[in-house]
Amino acid sequence: MGKVAYKRLKGSRHLRQRLVLATLAGAAVVVEEIRSDETSPGLRPYEVSFLRLLETISDDCLVEINETGTKLRYKPGVLIGGKNIVHDCGLSRSIGYFLEPLILLGLFGKKPLSIRLRGITNDAKDPSVDTFRMTTLHMFKRFGVPLEGLDLKIESRGAPPLGGGEIILKVPIILNSLSAANWIEEGMVKRIRGVAFSTRVSPQFTNRMIYAARGIFNRFIPDVHIFTDHRIGTAGGRSPGYGISLVAETTAGCLISADSTVSHPKADEMEEEMDEKPELMSPEDLGVRAASMLLEEVEQGGVVDSSHQGLLFILCALCPPDISKIRVGKLTPYGIETLRNIRDFLGVKFDIKPDPNSSTVTLKCVGSGIRNLSRKLS
Repeated sequence: MGKVAYKRLKGSRHLRQRLVLATLAGAAVVVEEIRSDETSPGLRPYEVSFLRLLETISDDCLVEINETGTKLRYKPGVLIGGKNIVHDCGLSRSIGYFLEPLILLGLFGKKPLSIRLRGITNDAKDPSVDTFRMTTLHMFKRFGVPLEGLDLKIESRGAPPLGGGEIILKVPIILNSLSAANWIEEGMVKRIRGVAFSTRVSPQFTNRMIYAARGIFNRFIPDVHIFTDHRIGTAGGRSPGYGISLVAETTAGCLISADSTVSHPKADEMEEEMDEKPELMSPEDLGVRAASMLLEEVEQGGVVDSSHQGLLFILCALCPPDISKIRVGKLTPYGIETLRNIRDFLGVKFDIKPDPNSSTVTLKCVGSGIRNLSRKLS
């Protein structure tokens, strides 16, 4: 076996995404100067947890971290998938941080993936598990992934700071490669659906959030249905919290989502204000905020909302060497960084054309033609 050529990267920016693209492209990477100038340098606990997860779902993968955690050497292995896998995501980031990479990597595995993830299901930082269930999984249908084997089940919910949530994710494998998408038709919003959840607080909180959100939506559209999900006992996790996830479905079948959660801050965020507990947002204000966020996403246009831009670009880049064409709203900083990472790892460049009439952006690319070789190795 010859010497492995390592791709050299610096800094901790978008580390999760770089590792996913390196795994799919089969590129070994060395990441240096990870937060080397900060007071607490090195990898964060959730990044180490993600690396352990990569080791779990792949075979012959190499992860080396130096003593200070500021340098990481990663050589991807063969993605094997498997069932009855259990992973504790920790409490520094929610399960949403781990879901997107897991679905992408699971598709290119040797066997279908079935994994149980434990930790925080809803927080203010990452997309909630409800958004993944209602919106993200349906995006894959556009790229030829069968929806039958793709499933996310919420066993119990967990809010910060103590978590206690649990979900089961099932991902099928693709037999050869994804299929290119021509997805530029946005359509008009025809219905709004959602889930309001509460854990370890009064069950009235969900109704109050829904009432406030409907107060805004009913001015525009009558077909609004938001379900309640009140959890008690072990199904409610270990911390009080409440939140709402909303999805707008358009006539062209696009799903635009927004979610918002309120909970007590995590221990590391509390240090500055230890003398008094911060005031939490009321359920009415939260309902209004989530509804306003959804309306902003709809106003921006595009076939997906701003939080799904990065995933959409990666899916287009993984397609066979065929033209994919998509339309998004204003490009987010994360979306722009994703385009750069795709160029560096997969060698795919996008043709970007702003549309001045609708203030949206149309992107075209020729896919890199990544195939599921793990299945062939078996």
